Amino acid sequence: MTILLGTADGLRELGGGTRLAGHEVHALSRPWALADHQVLFRDDEKLARVDRGVAHCILPIGDDVLVGTSEAHLLRLTDGALVPVDAFDAVEGRDEWYTPWGAPADVRSLTRTDAGTLLANVHVGGVVRSTDRGATWTPTIDIDADVHQVLAADGSLVVAAAAVGLCVSDDDGATWRIVDEGLHATYCRAVAVAGDTVVVSASTGPGGQRSALYRRPLSGDAPFERCVDGLPEWFGGNVDSFCVGASGSTVVCGAPGGVVYVSEDGGASWSTAESGLPAIRVVAVS
Repeated sequence: MTILLGTADGLRELGGGTRLAGHEVHALSRPWALADHQVLFRDDEKLARVDRGVAHCILPIGDDVLVGTSEAHLLRLTDGALVPVDAFDAVEGRDEWYTPWGAPADVRSLTRTDAGTLLANVHVGGVVRSTDRGATWTPTIDIDADVHQVLAADGSLVVAAAAVGLCVSDDDGATWRIVDEGLHATYCRAVAVAGDTVVVSASTGPGGQRSALYRRPLSGDAPFERCVDGLPEWFGGNVDSFCVGASGSTVVCGAPGGVVYVSEDGGASWSTAESGLPAIRVVAVS
């Protein structure tokens, strides 16, 4: 198993070396990485530069790559250049997207389901959906759910960490329900799927007070249970979007303060794997 950590200073392999030193790596999907909110890498090769806004997230689709940016735009890698996806700019309800601080909304996260449905999380603008490889897009969830990360799970199941709790879709992101039973607070920033378990970070709000991890079965109606074995009582801030990753039963948390926690049993128990790292922006487990 390989655990990669995108940090404020380079791409680090847990227990290994560092690449892309001097770059802030904040989005990962092997072999792709997004650095400094501007540069798209494939392995160590610079492939393209964002010249429209600030880039936040990536989604590879075969040899194709989508990049989500500030002001809620999508770019697609075409012939070595990142070009706008015009259809995304025409989505219904776009004029209602916002941020609490008054800036334009951003495309914060991207995912693709097993059926090929594309889902773009707009902050704040809900989750926008395409079933035709991005030719057309439609809004889904209430924008005031304040989604922070959307993630395709298994089959038609999709989950999203939001300010209202965990949003769950059983139909490829077309409709959603909210799950929050067992959480001490509903403000969720990160989500990962470890086999048949979903793990989320939750706190009392954007400031990250009383921040913790929770787990529950991916299916069914069981409440969340807090992850406590091997973790601090409270994290020193929000465990941010993309900072929890999973593969099989292994879950990795890149916590505030540059601490890495690893669980081998779907989040039931944890151990400290590394500490003192530069600020962790993204975790990838494969």
